[in-house]
Amino acid sequence: MSLETINFNLLNFTKGDRVLDLGCGEGRHAISSFLHADIHVVGIDLSVRDLKTAKQRLDEFCPQQSPEIKSCHFVHTSGLNLPFADDSFDKVICSEVLEHVPDYGVVLSEIKRVLRPGGIFAVSVPRWFPEWVCWQLSTPYHEVEGGHVRIFKTQTLRKAIESLRMRRFSRHWAHSLHVPYWWLRCLFWNTGETVKVVQLYHRLLVWDLMHKPWVTRLMDRLLNPIMGKSVVMYFVNET
Repeated sequence: MSLETINFNLLNFTKGDRVLDLGCGEGRHAISSFLHADIHVVGIDLSVRDLKTAKQRLDEFCPQQSPEIKSCHFVHTSGLNLPFADDSFDKVICSEVLEHVPDYGVVLSEIKRVLRPGGIFAVSVPRWFPEWVCWQLSTPYHEVEGGHVRIFKTQTLRKAIESLRMRRFSRHWAHSLHVPYWWLRCLFWNTGETVKVVQLYHRLLVWDLMHKPWVTRLMDRLLNPIMGKSVVMYFVNET
């Protein structure tokens, strides 16, 4: 359906799990996880427009739900003050969100609060080097409204999460084939949508997403440790 960054197999979904997608945007992880297993998903975001798109996409894939078996719905709220009780969720996903948040530590504390002991937290942020190149190539890339406010170093984010008594058990990288596109897009920021090489590379990415040919899957897997666009980490909430 869409380009997932989180590996659902590492979340170990079980029937009836309660899953929070914090900063769900247009619903790519919320909807995909809902389709993946018999679970109950809540997606939250600050963008009313994105939430409307997410709801429309959900209706396209699953116009009718069986709430007693599985459900997915979307809520307009902030990750800085989650409207959920302590220990409300079995799994929490926060993908490509924290780089937008000035006080990301508050969001992490809220995730800790609503995640049950033994629950799994999956987080992804842009990887330091590919993101740094984007910042060097284009100032508007990260200064647009709602844009990136920081470049994370993996160890900095890991230590911040581990300080909340969550233990990392897995890590990987994702979307290496998208890195050249964003470098080109930043290089031609003002005219990027009309530059032929940018158009052609974007067309390649769409083709790859739709058809998933083995050759690009293999290339992505081999290149991810070197230049994956995102770093993805998984933690168990220990207490």
